[in-house]
Amino acid sequence: MFGATSAYMSMAKMANFQLIVLSSVWRHGRTTPDSQELGRLVSSARAARNAGIVPVIAVYSFAHDTPTTPGQRGDFVQYAATIEEAIPNLRYMSIGNEPNSTLFWRGGTRTAANAYYLLLAQAYDVLKVNNPRITVIGGSLASRHNAVNFIRDLGAAYRTSRRGRPFMDVFSLHPYPPNSGVPPTVGYGDYSTSIGIADYPRLVQLLASALGTVPPIAYGEYGIETRVPRGALSNYNGAQPHAVDAVTEARQADDYVAAIEMAACQPRVKMLLFFHVDDETSLRTGLQTGLFYPSGQPKQSLQPVSQAALEAENGKLKCGA
Repeated sequence: MFGATSAYMSMAKMANFQLIVLSSVWRHGRTTPDSQELGRLVSSARAARNAGIVPVIAVYSFAHDTPTTPGQRGDFVQYAATIEEAIPNLRYMSIGNEPNSTLFWRGGTRTAANAYYLLLAQAYDVLKVNNPRITVIGGSLASRHNAVNFIRDLGAAYRTSRRGRPFMDVFSLHPYPPNSGVPPTVGYGDYSTSIGIADYPRLVQLLASALGTVPPIAYGEYGIETRVPRGALSNYNGAQPHAVDAVTEARQADDYVAAIEMAACQPRVKMLLFFHVDDETSLRTGLQTGLFYPSGQPKQSLQPVSQAALEAENGKLKCGA
């Protein structure tokens, strides 16, 4: 999410979301966001806090701006540190986005994992000097892009470096299903290179083997697309594809509630973030995964999901029942 008004935060609050991600895209040659970008981040973080929501700043690049040289990594880290210094008492910063995806990172799995490790470790050290209490989130892996091997290669890069201290505080995964018709209770299986919410035991084993420990886990993005009812089409643009896997709002509610219940009962999982609060407006290229239409009107899924989120936050969900 690139910006947030008070109205947007009010929607997030209605959904009982406790955290919200604010994004900033780094580009080659930049060591600081421009004044407009920095102002947007500061005002959005303030709007989140005013609504009782904790902001998470995500700094990342797209593949054509992959920071692969020492100089580029230094520029990226300085960019992130500038944001950290501009937002008082920032608690969470995420470094990189889906480095196992060619959309966001250039290079093969092993090369990408090594380069990403170097960036994350450098960012961790600098951010911690500026604010020892900040939580640095790493990984943010796409579940369906050879996530298993990327974790192994990330662990190999860590061991090769002989680093004797952490390089992230929280490991993040984006556990999207193969399509919106697949509920979170269905995993990818033991022989897949993909990882879903239902594959939690396997994820824990992978992290333990790769890193020698299992850090806290965040499900940093999860979303199920809904069909757009005819009466709401004026909120969108473009034509919806004929072969679409979107589900009903009732089904979205069932899957989001199930995801909340599963994550709340997985001991190492500390966060589950839905992507998005409201739908993107493009029917062909955007994601209709929100709990609100672009107009701000809530979907039928809002009430059950917000109730489940509240119960999870208050520790009222029963595990193993």
